[in-house]
Amino acid sequence: MQSANSGIQIINSIDEARRQLEICNACRYCEGYCAVFPAVHELRNFSEGDIEQLSNLCHNCRGCYYACQYTAPHEFALNLPKALAEVRQDSWNKYAFPAAFAGRFDKNGVAIALLSILALTFFLFSVQGSGPGNTFYDLLPHNWLVAVFLPAFILPLLTLVISLRRYWRAVDGKNIEWRQVKQALVAAGKMKHLDGGHGDGCNFEDEDRFSHARRHFHQATMWGFLLCFAATSVATLMHYLLNLPAPYSMASLPKLFGVSGGILLSVGTLGLMALKAKADRNLSDQRVWGGEMAFVALLFLVSTSGLLLWLLGGTVFLPFLLAFHLATVLTLFLLTPYSKMAHGFYRLAALIRNEQR
Repeated sequence: MQSANSGIQIINSIDEARRQLEICNACRYCEGYCAVFPAVHELRNFSEGDIEQLSNLCHNCRGCYYACQYTAPHEFALNLPKALAEVRQDSWNKYAFPAAFAGRFDKNGVAIALLSILALTFFLFSVQGSGPGNTFYDLLPHNWLVAVFLPAFILPLLTLVISLRRYWRAVDGKNIEWRQVKQALVAAGKMKHLDGGHGDGCNFEDEDRFSHARRHFHQATMWGFLLCFAATSVATLMHYLLNLPAPYSMASLPKLFGVSGGILLSVGTLGLMALKAKADRNLSDQRVWGGEMAFVALLFLVSTSGLLLWLLGGTVFLPFLLAFHLATVLTLFLLTPYSKMAHGFYRLAALIRNEQR
């Protein structure tokens, strides 16, 4: 169960966001900046569900803050990116299942990720066998890997489904149509709402600098992850349906998807960490800065260790690299519902809900 302090924080973040949104609704200067403001201007009163929907629709590009005439030292002291970021984080914790795990990674992300990776690396290294060859499956049998990783993949997804269902009810979501899903996927794939509303990019890094860097690094991260997932999915189909077990040649789909996806994911996450380190923390939820950085670093470790495993898989480093890479992947799966990874699912739900307006 959530603590009383957590409940108070949610109420406070909602009330502050409502105060700022009411001022924004009266001003309307930022109407064309992103999808948040047209949705704001259709409302007269802001329920808790409305504010949570708007917070998950916000991409924290920060253009509205730098354009606003009512930021501090004005008495209104508007900081909408921060207000919505705090509501957004509180909403994820509020709807997380099981609730006992909510917020743990936000506060102790580095420690949790490192301890999980170290423990799982030791476990996976210690259970390795010695087969007749020098391949992954000589060290860890394929069926054994499936028995370990399939539940670790499916169970977190089921908890996310429960969380998203709670969110969907709170934001008064309607029956979903394929057209709405398609439009939301297009917006997510293009990172449409990171272009600043005018096509010049956003101000995430600097007040006076419009840039598409954050958009491009997000795209590299997203498409890199999807390509890596496609590589695993295709390899599974080849193994079970076509009786074509690994290892695969460089010209095969698993290798092409995996290597290209790993490179994109490494570049994207490294770029996002650099941008996050430079950006003004006061325009985000400072409570979870460390957890967000730890999550991006975890994604970087997943992709980079996978690339090293591909490059050095034929050397004496294979046993350790295999254990370490699988440990990072397993850690990512297990922490998905409680880390920043959940934001992709909530963001897609918010985009679908926005298409229903």
